[in-house]
Amino acid sequence: MRIGNKEISGFAALAPMAGVADRAMREICVRFGAAFTVGELTSAKGITLNDKKSASLLTCSERERPFASQIFGSVPEIMADAARAALRFSPDFIDINMGCPAPKVAGNGGGSALMKDPVLAADIVKAVVNAVNVPITVKMRTGYDNDSTNAPELAKRCEAAGAAAVTVHGRTRSQMYAPGIDYKTIEKVKNSVKIPVIGNGDIKDGKSARFMYEATGCDFIMVGRAAQGNPFIFDEINAYMCGKSYTPPTLEKRFTVLAEQIKLMEEYKDSHIAILESRKHTAWYMHGLEGAAQLRRMCGEINCFGDIERICQKALELNKDM
Repeated sequence: MRIGNKEISGFAALAPMAGVADRAMREICVRFGAAFTVGELTSAKGITLNDKKSASLLTCSERERPFASQIFGSVPEIMADAARAALRFSPDFIDINMGCPAPKVAGNGGGSALMKDPVLAADIVKAVVNAVNVPITVKMRTGYDNDSTNAPELAKRCEAAGAAAVTVHGRTRSQMYAPGIDYKTIEKVKNSVKIPVIGNGDIKDGKSARFMYEATGCDFIMVGRAAQGNPFIFDEINAYMCGKSYTPPTLEKRFTVLAEQIKLMEEYKDSHIAILESRKHTAWYMHGLEGAAQLRRMCGEINCFGDIERICQKALELNKDM
């Protein structure tokens, strides 16, 4: 698949997840086969005001490329200015968010709220495309609610405005993250445009990855929540799609990678914030283990890296046969 002039190899990318898919997680996922990564949701207004937090969200390393900065907003001129400012961080492409359901985003006219105004959405794409010299992609949902599944129309408008690819999460904004995926609408988007279409939603292993490809005809897929605590999913998907066998990592390997991820978080962030955020990441790495409930409770009390080591040791004791 190509996004603009950028060749993308592999089968699955890491989805943008605000407060989750930070630099550390993105680097780890690329190491285990993610084809490209998308940064955390960043306010266009914050970027144009030189907000320090916005700058940190746009920062990327060579170890997480190809990389897209993801911006949100509702004013074409501000979105264009933000895209120009984002170029300081050398993204490979810029992604416009039209899918975030969070009230603080959609409630201010950005994210999934743009699906209610396809004309404005296309104006934003056109403004950003004209402002920068990197490919522009768009991430959307199937629609704002069940009465307006207009992703095919919006995708066509974005293509006409110059978008290089679109990602479709197979749910409406009102559905949030349940129930199941609307594969038919993603297929309709694929049949409506000539640019690459990336399918997203409920991809949790190699089998579900292949199903997304086959059910929708999409050009690529994007993995979100299933990568939390499981960066190895990209190796699994790549193997499955190539007809190769896949051996999951041992618990020891799993916890070694967890430690590496937390160390990177401490390197890139304030150490105290990194340790607090490590609570959720460590809990995700405990998913599916014997004693998971107990281990998750322990994760909620992490105050230092030593606590993480003790939790991993406890997990190994409870899962000797794995």
